[in-house]
Amino acid sequence: MGGMKLYGMPMSTNTARVIGVLNEKNVEYEFILVNLGKGEHKLESFLAINPFGQIPAFEDGDLKLFESRAITKYIAYKYMSEGTDLLHMGDLNEGATVDLWVEVEAQQYNPQISVIVYECLIKKLFGDVTDETKVEACCAKVAPILDVYEDRLKTCKYLAGEKFSLADLNHCAYTEYLMRTPKADLITSRPHVLAWWKDISSRPAWVKTAAGMQFPHIA
Repeated sequence: MGGMKLYGMPMSTNTARVIGVLNEKNVEYEFILVNLGKGEHKLESFLAINPFGQIPAFEDGDLKLFESRAITKYIAYKYMSEGTDLLHMGDLNEGATVDLWVEVEAQQYNPQISVIVYECLIKKLFGDVTDETKVEACCAKVAPILDVYEDRLKTCKYLAGEKFSLADLNHCAYTEYLMRTPKADLITSRPHVLAWWKDISSRPAWVKTAAGMQFPHIA
């Protein structure tokens, strides 16, 4: 059977999303580094876990999972009584609100922020030039979304209410990188969003996670 195994790279946003939950739960797991440069994500042994050949992949005994948000929800549910309660399922309304903002992150926030991060940060890995037109288009799309966040966070400390949850944690990986780009003002120009980010990014579990999200060969 074996215990939990996470396959990925620490600097990968989707891998970091899972690591963040594991750290919040303070549970033991085995991390297996997948070298994308060597094509290890396309090996038959890896494709047996994630047939799409992408990181992360996850095993818990006989269970095989992929897609980071599905993995995080599984871990949060399995270890609900350990570490931080990330789902708040004891109250139907709270649990539904967590699910709502998990979806907002996946459907509204992530599609725009991921492009900005790729263009402004990840392309540097390959010596490519940022497509400023694409960046500005994404900034224009995400600005009203973040205005909704600002209004929401005027009324509560965290996205799903007064308690930290999976909804907040799922934002951490891409926001961590966004704050290293010239477009960090998307966060810093909105005082309630900034206060929220300072709060969630200073949690010990995320500080530990973010320590692995480094590209040492980029200035």
